[in-house]
Amino acid sequence: MPFNHNDHYHPLLLDLLPPGPGIALDVGCGTGRFARRLAATGMAVEAVDVSAAMVGAAAGLGSPGPGEIVYRQADVTTDPLPEAHYDFISCLASLHHMPVETLAKLRRALVPGGVLVVLALARPSTPADWARAIAAVPVNALARLVVYAGERLNGGPEDGPQAPLVDDFPTMAEVRREAARLLPGSTVRSLFFWRTLITYREHGDGDPTAG
Repeated sequence: MPFNHNDHYHPLLLDLLPPGPGIALDVGCGTGRFARRLAATGMAVEAVDVSAAMVGAAAGLGSPGPGEIVYRQADVTTDPLPEAHYDFISCLASLHHMPVETLAKLRRALVPGGVLVVLALARPSTPADWARAIAAVPVNALARLVVYAGERLNGGPEDGPQAPLVDDFPTMAEVRREAARLLPGSTVRSLFFWRTLITYREHGDGDPTAG
């Protein structure tokens, strides 16, 4: 497979795990790469995706342990989520497939002290955003070349289902505005490879945006 921008940031996201083992929800799990990394830390992982093909491919790869992974087909925008249940919720490159109000639903599913991380795609808004996006182009080309060479040496790319492609992303300004509205106290960081990181820690003070 080509150089994966989401996988590149897995170590950064794992550094944001709250202390101790707990329960994690991986939204839009795809073929389960990040879910398996969560399980390797000892988290009990619920990994969900709207695609039955993705869930089937992920479940076929099992869990590296020591934490267990339960894969299921689900749509968090319409299916119920337990409130105050998860210690960690991850949403990698999935937010643009959902109504942004889903962030409030994910917030309510966190226990006090729980952490929500959203690795989002967004269009540049400021000159600094554009400079970062342009600087990533040659580095991305080199990374793709290195990954391609590795695949050739190891028998070619892996087969498997592919996530749907969407080209209509919000702007960075919109992401910052909606994160402030739906996740008060959250932080928003613009990352190098055309990704934006939203980080939120639940303080148990309720959700003023919930109806």
